Amino acid sequence: MSTKHHKTAGGVVFNAQGQILVLERDVTRNGASVHEVRLPKGHIDPGESPEQAAVREVHEESGFGGVEIVMDLGTARSAFAFQGRQHTRDERYFLMWLHSEHRDAPQPTHEEEARFGPAWLSPTEAEQRMTYASERTFVGRARKALS
Repeated sequence: MSTKHHKTAGGVVFNAQGQILVLERDVTRNGASVHEVRLPKGHIDPGESPEQAAVREVHEESGFGGVEIVMDLGTARSAFAFQGRQHTRDERYFLMWLHSEHRDAPQPTHEEEARFGPAWLSPTEAEQRMTYASERTFVGRARKALS
């Protein structure tokens, strides 16, 4: 079986109150309803830098466009099976500040993404509630960078 490789970028976005932007949704995984708590991220488009993709994805998925990259939090690789195929994903995240509370309507690119609802959590709660270990790691890196 061939493995499909993805490169993604996203943000650990802090607001003026020191909270982290998360995206929550209910989806079906392996026939069961699951509540997910995620960070905004998505695929890097051809000709796009990881930084450009991260800012675009935060805006598309949450509606918040007034963000600034503060630092690179690095990359992690994850592997998973989805729809009968093996996948690997290089996830790169950036620490970001929210400069404007203005929120546009999110611009989801597929049905599952349309279910995202943005929420703001304390860094501790965000790290505890992340659905996926790789995203917990990046929240932890952001917390450490700010301490």
